[in-house]
Amino acid sequence: MTPPENVRCEVAVVGSGPGGAVAASTLAAHGRNVVLLEEGPHLSLDSCAAFSPEEMQQKYRCGGLTTALGSPKVVYVEGRCVGGGSEINSGLYHRTPPAMLDRWRREFEVESLTLRDLEPHFQACEEDVTVCLTPGPTPLASRKLGDGAQSLGWRSMEVPRCFHYDGTIGCEGVPQGKRQSMSRTFIPAALAAGCRLAPETRAIRLRRVNGQWNIEANTQGRPVTISATDVFVAAGAVQTPALLRRSGITERIGDTFSVHPTVKAIARFEERINYPGLGVSVHQVKEFSPRISFGCSISSPGYLGLAMLDHPDHRREVLSRGHQMAIYYAMIAGDTQGRVRVLPGVDDPIVTYQVSRQDLRDLATGLRRLCELLLASGARELYPSISGVPRLSSADDLSLIPTELPAGRANLMTIHLFSSCPMGENRRRCAANSFGKVHGQEGLYISDASLIPTAPGVNPQGTVMALARRNALAYLGKL
Repeated sequence: MTPPENVRCEVAVVGSGPGGAVAASTLAAHGRNVVLLEEGPHLSLDSCAAFSPEEMQQKYRCGGLTTALGSPKVVYVEGRCVGGGSEINSGLYHRTPPAMLDRWRREFEVESLTLRDLEPHFQACEEDVTVCLTPGPTPLASRKLGDGAQSLGWRSMEVPRCFHYDGTIGCEGVPQGKRQSMSRTFIPAALAAGCRLAPETRAIRLRRVNGQWNIEANTQGRPVTISATDVFVAAGAVQTPALLRRSGITERIGDTFSVHPTVKAIARFEERINYPGLGVSVHQVKEFSPRISFGCSISSPGYLGLAMLDHPDHRREVLSRGHQMAIYYAMIAGDTQGRVRVLPGVDDPIVTYQVSRQDLRDLATGLRRLCELLLASGARELYPSISGVPRLSSADDLSLIPTELPAGRANLMTIHLFSSCPMGENRRRCAANSFGKVHGQEGLYISDASLIPTAPGVNPQGTVMALARRNALAYLGKL
C-alpha cells in the first residue's frame, strides 16, 4: 500500500526481514490489525540474478558498502528490501546450539529458552520455509570442504537450507530450486491474513502520545505518521538500535553489537569447480565450533575479482582460471562488543567494532586451519585475504600466515549481525525482557537479531524466526 498522511493500526511492525515477517504473519493470523513497514522496495526474488552486482544495487543497503569502524575495519552487509536479509542470503539454516541456549539462560536470565520451549517454533518455521537437504549431489566446490575434513578426521556437515526444489537439474547434476525467502513465504501469508504492507517507508522516530505510539516516517519523499497501540521493531541489529536511540530510548540500546568476524581465502583446484549459478556451498566444517567454523562463500567472477585485490600480481588468474577457483572462509564467534550510535541530522548510524587481539589470533588460527583443509582437499594454490601474504601452495607455506592477523593488513567482513539489544531479565545487561518487550516501555517490542544475547556461532536466521514466533505468541497470550 501507499500510506496516506496518517495511518492507524493495532500493531505496527518496522522491518520485514525474518524477525518482522514472522511476527507480522503470526499477529495477523490471530486477527490483529497489522501494518508492516519496510524502508526498501518491494521486489520479487527474481528481479535480478542472485549474488550479482545488480542485486547489490537493488537489495543491499548502500550497495553493500557498509563498514564497522575499528582497526581492522569490518565490512558488513544489510538487506534493504521487502524480506530483508532473507532476500540476499544463502538460506542456510541452523537451530540454535544447545550450549548457547544454556549460556543465555545463565548469563542473561532468559526465561523459557530450553530446547523443549523452542522446539514447536523451530518446527513451525521449518515447515513454512521448507528447510531441507539437497535431494541429490551437491556442488563440487561444496564437497571439497567435506573431502578435506574427512582426510583430516574433522567433523563436517551438509547444512539444510530454506529451499524448494522443483525437479530441475543444473550443472554437475545438482538439483536446482528457489530460496524460500520472506517475500515468498511469511510476507504473502501475512498479506493473506489482512496485514498491510508499506514498502519504501522509512521510520524516523517513535513518539509516545496519549497511550499510543506514533511512528514518524517518510514514504517516497513525503512525511507520514503511523499510529499504533503497540510496535514491534524488527529493522535489524544496526537499524533497530538506531531507530530507538533517535527516539530517545537508549538504556542498554546499541551498546553490545556483535558479529561473526570472517576472513577468506581463494582456493584454486586442478578441476573445474566454478560455473554460472554455482551459488553458495551447503557444507560447513564444525570441528572447532562454536569458536571457529569453515564454509564456502559466493564465488561469482565479480566476487573473485574483489577477493583477489590482496594479490594484485595474480588478478589475471581470475580471468584465465576462474572456473577452477572458489572463495572459502573461516568465521569466528567473537567476544568483542561494538556500539551503534546516531548523530543529529545524520541518516546513517555510526557503527564501531574493535576486533580484540584474541579474536585476531583466533582468526589467524582459523585461516591457517582453513588453508590446511583446502590443501588436504586438493587445492593447488591459496590466496588468503591478508595484504602482503604471498600465494600459498604447500603445507610448509602455512607458516607464512601470522599467528595474529595484522590489524592494518587484514580484510575482514561479516554477514551476521546481532546482540545490540539483548533480551533477558538481567536488567544490568539486557535491553528487553525474555520475550522482546523493551524494559521500561509500554507496548514496545523488538523482534530481530538484536535480541540474540551473544554471537551464536551459526547462521542466525533459524534463531531469529523461532524467537519471533515465540515472542509474538507470548504477546498474544498464546504461548
